[in-house]
Amino acid sequence: MSRFHLPWQAIATILLCAIAAATLPLMVPEATAPMAAGVGALIFLLLIAAAALACTKLPPVLDAAILFVGAHAAAWLLLAGVAGSEGAARLPFFLLIAAGWLLAWRCVTVLAHLRSHSGLSKSLLRLIVPAIFGIWILIIWEAATRGFGIPFILLPPPTAIAARITGSLPILAADVVQTVFKAVLIGYALGCGSGFLVAILADRVAFLRRGLLPIGNLVSALPIIGVAPIMVMWFGFDWQSKAAVVVIMTFFPMLVNTVAGLAASGPMERDLMRTYASDYRQTLLKLRLPAAAPFIFNALKINSTLALIGAIVAEFFGTPIVGMGFRISTEIGRMNVDMVWAEIAVAAVAGSVFYGVVALVERSVTFWHPSIRGG
Repeated sequence: MSRFHLPWQAIATILLCAIAAATLPLMVPEATAPMAAGVGALIFLLLIAAAALACTKLPPVLDAAILFVGAHAAAWLLLAGVAGSEGAARLPFFLLIAAGWLLAWRCVTVLAHLRSHSGLSKSLLRLIVPAIFGIWILIIWEAATRGFGIPFILLPPPTAIAARITGSLPILAADVVQTVFKAVLIGYALGCGSGFLVAILADRVAFLRRGLLPIGNLVSALPIIGVAPIMVMWFGFDWQSKAAVVVIMTFFPMLVNTVAGLAASGPMERDLMRTYASDYRQTLLKLRLPAAAPFIFNALKINSTLALIGAIVAEFFGTPIVGMGFRISTEIGRMNVDMVWAEIAVAAVAGSVFYGVVALVERSVTFWHPSIRGG
């Protein structure tokens, strides 16, 4: 049996390295900080060695580790070499970045085919694979902005955004407290809670169900940009008006999903509850709400992102001198695009954490559901 196999990513990596070697140098000779010849040779060695080893039948974990180290070490050396010489990269620089990306692709493919019976290793694989995807989005972003010399005001590199985040932690923390911990969380709790309670009432009273759901579709189509100024006029410039916008945005998704979920239990199950002489409250608590739990958590996850978007947009129309939306609107006027991107990054992280917390609660509460047991 052959000891070699030929993944196409490894073959393409070797071909790209050969083309890059034939068209050297990596950067224009006039670059202020030209890449040393030894560094360039090390980059080629890392990429070719990792690609060659990927063609041998190594254990999958060792294969993935070699691919990971080769791809990311080469990318780090390339990005470090082009820093300070924006716009000086030539074609070989981008070919080597593409070669590293192909090795990372192969690494993800190997990791995706790993099978583990340990809960910890499964959790690690779920984190590592998307992390590699995210890292390479940032690497390609950094390489494009610095290699092509894209103007800073149009698209700053990720390293500049990271530097701005670390240098503006007190400002960003105050904005997060104002937007997330006041407007978003309070509006989210009120909107989702009231939507859930009204859904229970609408399920009990037929004319409410028939009247509210069409209105819910209408209100869901209302533009935030039109509602936000009205809420500011009604509730003032502080977080209360932003929380009101969040309530409007989260109320009807929760209402519609909960009503649909309460209708999800089958007629046989409801007939069985009636044969046990169960009243409405017992049927609701023991049958219909458990059956509706996936629908309710789906609404909670959708609302976790809608709430953050609504609060940030609402802050564009009047707020104290703090908040994510306020910071974005003022800093873009000053052309401080790195601070704008820093706020966007922090908002993305906050929204992802919020969504992740809701998803973890869903897994612990609806562990019995087939979608969770099969995950």
